[in-house]
Amino acid sequence: MHLENMITAGNINNPSKALILLHGRGARAEDILSLADHLNVKDYLLLAPQATNNSWYPQSFIAPLAQNQPWLDSALELVAATVAVAIAKGIAKEHIYFAGFSQGACLTLEYITRNATRYGGAAAFTGGLIGDRIYSDHYKGEFAQTPVFIGTSDPDFHVPVERVHDSVNLLKSMGADVTEKIYPGMGHTINSDEISLANNLIFK
Repeated sequence: MHLENMITAGNINNPSKALILLHGRGARAEDILSLADHLNVKDYLLLAPQATNNSWYPQSFIAPLAQNQPWLDSALELVAATVAVAIAKGIAKEHIYFAGFSQGACLTLEYITRNATRYGGAAAFTGGLIGDRIYSDHYKGEFAQTPVFIGTSDPDFHVPVERVHDSVNLLKSMGADVTEKIYPGMGHTINSDEISLANNLIFK
């Protein structure tokens, strides 16, 4: 299972806000941490947990849930432990932010929607809720207008755009203020427009 292994950077001594960064499959915490260089988060505590073997769960995010267990539950527990680190620093949940790419974006959305409350905001770069279908009974809470940005390519080899739409609809039904943007033929990457939107909508 996932070990509690994370990089801590940014404003370590006296932070009022925290950003939790979740890397993609095959990547490392250091890789997603570099995303912070492009975001308006210079005064934030940065927390980037590392997945064991560089993957949060073994199969596609739209595989039947059982095929990604027990790794998925372990990954969600590690995100919860990372949130607890921020709270232990005196940071309120409404000042905790999330950002992830690909598998990390899926994990970001899955965590915040299973634990919906007023967060600072979340940016999911190419991701959707996890499972062979959306299990609405897994999700609880109220986002209270938490701003969420979800950007993705159409098509994307890993993330069907239909799942992105369905995820957006569910988050909106739970009170999130979601901005969705689909980029025709962008490929599996993060583009400069997504960075600008994340800064303007989330990290403002």
